[in-house]
Amino acid sequence: MFDKTKLEALRAKYEGAKETEVAPAEFRKALSLVFGSNYRRTMPFAGLSTLLDLPYRPDVADLADFGGLDVALVGVPMDLGVTNRAGARFGPRAVRDVERIGPYNHALNVVPRAQCNAADVGDVPMRSRFSLDDCIEDIEAFYGRIRTSGVRPLSVGGDHSITYPILKALGHDRPVGLVHIDAHCDTMGEIDGSKFHHGGPFRQAVLAGVLDPERTIQIGIRGPAEIFWGFSYESGMTVLHIEDVDRMGINAVVEKARSVVGEGPTYISFDVDGLDPAFTPGTGTPEPGGLTPREAQAILHGLRGIDVVGGDVVEVAPQYDPTTNTAMVGAQMLFEIFSLAVLAPSLARR
Repeated sequence: MFDKTKLEALRAKYEGAKETEVAPAEFRKALSLVFGSNYRRTMPFAGLSTLLDLPYRPDVADLADFGGLDVALVGVPMDLGVTNRAGARFGPRAVRDVERIGPYNHALNVVPRAQCNAADVGDVPMRSRFSLDDCIEDIEAFYGRIRTSGVRPLSVGGDHSITYPILKALGHDRPVGLVHIDAHCDTMGEIDGSKFHHGGPFRQAVLAGVLDPERTIQIGIRGPAEIFWGFSYESGMTVLHIEDVDRMGINAVVEKARSVVGEGPTYISFDVDGLDPAFTPGTGTPEPGGLTPREAQAILHGLRGIDVVGGDVVEVAPQYDPTTNTAMVGAQMLFEIFSLAVLAPSLARR
């Protein structure tokens, strides 16, 4: 039955009111970021594009404490380690161009931008566009400075070879655990004269003593490259093929992941080819039959409270992405990892 009294009450509260004044209290922090001090939304198609629309602070890389940031978002535009289709060097630029991600994470009930000091610090400076070995050294050095500054990095690649030098930096004092969503285990050995390629970062990280294989879980694995992943099994990694995900269900996958990584420092590495190419076609080594974005988000949401010390989204190759869907999904997954990092129990906000 129509309630005229209720209508009048709604008119009295909402007509001419600002959302920042009348919205539920839990939304107001996010709304203040959207509308700013002058109550005008920034045009998403104007201005400088940054990762997750964060402030652009490339200057902090020259400061001893990285500007006092809690979380640094970093582009790593390097794809010299690909074994199939190149192009992920353009991934950071493509993800920066995605608008309207966040600022509120409704599933985790968190506004990460409002709960930490975070910025897009630009791209890792690399000496050479031709030398993979030099790039690996440059990435490790850059993230070493981030680690010693007490900042947590979230990165956009680039191919998956970038994760090895990042882990070398972050695991310098203590091996980290890993939640790895991917179609491939990426624990292959040397091929074609190089051990630094996107099919082998996690083998190299274990052998370098910076990644604990017993605290590593790999989710969504599938495809003919299975014959290369013997190291994962022998080293003690937990490997969940896509068929295991179907059989177990998402809740059991989350429970398994939490039990594997435990309470120690944990890195999250998200390769967009972990998703079915129907959702993320813009990648170098697509494998049919993967996760849906909703399943991937549910897995990440279930990791709330683990000690996330860093993470990455890799293998976005926009030239194979005619709808920009891959970049959009990649940006969303970056936002999910950002939210988890802010909720990490050991994050000491400065």
